[in-house]
Amino acid sequence: MAEPHLRDAQPRDLDSILAITNHAILHSDAIWAITPMTRDQRAAWLSDRQNAGLPVMVAVDAEDTVLGFASYGPFRPYEGYARTVEHSVYVAETARKRGVGRLLLNAMIDHATQAGMHVLIGGVTADNTASIRLHEAAGFRASGVLPQLGRKFDRWLDLVFLYRLLDTKPTEPTP
Repeated sequence: MAEPHLRDAQPRDLDSILAITNHAILHSDAIWAITPMTRDQRAAWLSDRQNAGLPVMVAVDAEDTVLGFASYGPFRPYEGYARTVEHSVYVAETARKRGVGRLLLNAMIDHATQAGMHVLIGGVTADNTASIRLHEAAGFRASGVLPQLGRKFDRWLDLVFLYRLLDTKPTEPTP
């Protein structure tokens, strides 16, 4: 079996991205949304990200079937956070445990580093040990747990923030 490879997401990938997103919404606590997204919502998200120069990448197999996707965007809207981004990585249920998540996460790390970002953040449901291990293996460190921050499937969910410093240069004073 050929290894999955990455490419920039295209509008033709929207149905696959939507299916992966909605599966996560309906069957997991990886996304704390309850209502499935529409194709129009995902199309607007893709367009907004790409127009802002932000990455949206898909992992595909030899037949160009989308196995997962990843992106990052601003952590907070204030100038002081300009070099801090938060990422998302989602893998189709049928493609898990094949290295797809690692491939996508490493691509986000590389892209953010090349873009001059300083910190990459991930917010992960505290009991999602597979995602936490994936992040730790990629050099992320847990920074804290926010207890009972959200609710889904009739239970409270804790959120773990994981971060990775992308450069260790001293910061320059803000003018």
